[in-house]
Amino acid sequence: MAVKIVPKEEMLDAIGTKFEPGEWIEVTQDRINVFADCTEDHQFIHVDEEAAKNTPFGSTIAHGFLTLSLLSKMAEGNGVIPENIVMGLNYGFDKVRFLSPVKSGKRVRANAEVADIVRKDENRFLIKQVISVEIEGEDTPALVAEWLSMVIAG
Repeated sequence: MAVKIVPKEEMLDAIGTKFEPGEWIEVTQDRINVFADCTEDHQFIHVDEEAAKNTPFGSTIAHGFLTLSLLSKMAEGNGVIPENIVMGLNYGFDKVRFLSPVKSGKRVRANAEVADIVRKDENRFLIKQVISVEIEGEDTPALVAEWLSMVIAG
């Protein structure tokens, strides 16, 4: 993935920009267990490997929120930003859908496209990216999200 830096006057022209998929990230059982500890969500489908074998998934699965939280890393180094950027802020999500579970040991990566940019004032831009998290070897993505960022230029 790559960051596209453009003059403020050309930010709206970046709508529709698609980025190359990011690097693969392995979702290990250890990562799932640490997330369970952080969130205090120890549901057996996440942390009990023996019991999870008897579910339709056949193994433990990552928390949906773990996969969502990995967007920060998966989307690292991509996006459209104005020249002389001062900062970027996570502004939230318009929509998040968890479509397919990520089984322990699988790898995921993000695919991103700039869906919209709204110029809020002289120096602030609200950017909406549609992010799809691909699971290696599977047809259905783990999740699809409309992620918002506010970028501020100097």
